[in-house]
Amino acid sequence: MSAKAERLHLRVDEQQKALLEAASQAAGDSVSTFVLKAATEAAADVLADRRAFLLNEDAWRVFDEALQGPAQDVAGLRELLTGPTVLDPPTDGAPR
Repeated sequence: MSAKAERLHLRVDEQQKALLEAASQAAGDSVSTFVLKAATEAAADVLADRRAFLLNEDAWRVFDEALQGPAQDVAGLRELLTGPTVLDPPTDGAPR
C-alpha cells in the first residue's frame, strides 16, 4: 500500500462525532481509520453494480436470452422472503 498523501476534511455535528468516536472505539480503531474503512467499503458497494463486464457475441446472446425469458420460481425463495425473520416481533410474546 502506498503512503497516504491526500486529505479529506469533514464537518460533523456533535452527535455524529460522538457516534463515530464510540463506534471506532468499539471496533478498536482510531476515528480516522474507522471512517476511512467504512467510507471505502461503502464506495466499493456503490460502484460494484456499475462495473463493466465484457462478453463475446455468443455469450451476450445467451445472457440476453436469459434476461428476456420468463421469471422462474426458485424453490423456497418466496417463503424465505415472505416469512417472519429474526427482526420481526415474536407473535407468541416470547423473546427471541
